Amino acid sequence: MTIPAKLAWPALAVVALLLVLAPVDLTGIGIPYPGLKRYGTYIMTLWLVTAIAAMGVNLIVGYAGLETLAQAAFLGIGAYTTALMVKAGLPFGLAFAASGAAAFVVGIALGFPALRVRKHYLAFVTLAFSVLAWLVFRNEQWLTGGVMGLPDISRPSLFGISLRRHVNFYWFVLAITAALTFVLWWIVRSPWGRAFMALRENPIRAESLGIDVRLYTLLAFAIGSAYGGMAGSLYAPLVEFIDPNPFALGPSLLFMLMVVVGGVGRFAGPFVGAAVAVLLPEWLRFAEGFYLLIYAALVMAMMAFCPTGILGLVERLLAPRRRTQADPKASLLGEAKP
Repeated sequence: MTIPAKLAWPALAVVALLLVLAPVDLTGIGIPYPGLKRYGTYIMTLWLVTAIAAMGVNLIVGYAGLETLAQAAFLGIGAYTTALMVKAGLPFGLAFAASGAAAFVVGIALGFPALRVRKHYLAFVTLAFSVLAWLVFRNEQWLTGGVMGLPDISRPSLFGISLRRHVNFYWFVLAITAALTFVLWWIVRSPWGRAFMALRENPIRAESLGIDVRLYTLLAFAIGSAYGGMAGSLYAPLVEFIDPNPFALGPSLLFMLMVVVGGVGRFAGPFVGAAVAVLLPEWLRFAEGFYLLIYAALVMAMMAFCPTGILGLVERLLAPRRRTQADPKASLLGEAKP
């Protein structure tokens, strides 16, 4: 969805301010907002971490036109790398960089099958990798703790300030999310991004225009996987305990669902999709035992009536108004078509 340039930056500033103030109690300055409690702040932090991983899927699927069902595996690679390094006494910054680098390298290796197979064949390859990674997480107890997991993953400190408090860690994750969002925004609008979109539209034509299809295919997988690894690096200290369950095939399918529901190839799609996957179930808890049933029904309805995602639906709803504003006479003469 395209926002006019004169409105984009003010809207972004308002959203950023709201996110920064989300856990802050404002009743002391006369604003009737008590701030998010501990659990609410945890859910918001989980939403940000999930959105980072979904951004990687959107780059691979939405911009490069490839397929992946392995993002949860890269989330696990990042989480276990960070957990092992932090428990060994290494600084979190080094663990975060190593998690992204490890996922980047493995993403390059996983990208090689994409040079030969496409669409659902490629999805099966990434699916197989996802299952393989989960089996390693589950069975290599000497390294990952197996089904017992790795407990006591400490949260880092920043400039001598402990991030143990949920509010401090939320702001830390929010800052990293903002930085990674800016980096992806720059990539999408760079020559790399244009090459990715050319690869999505027609690989043969892209190659005829001088684009190195092999290079950009591997880059799409590597960068998207690195986002999964960095999300996993933040997930480990967030939950402070990891086991193989969050990195199985089901969560990988959920990441794909987030991108589709939010809007494939739309920059804000991962944030909207992650909100549907993480925040919507929490908002539906008032329904008690029926909230999962309602959640599933809402997602199915969105998939049926919004094939281009929520942002695609919003874009379609706003399109007639934009055309009317651009040419008021067309609306009066009945020439503006939906």
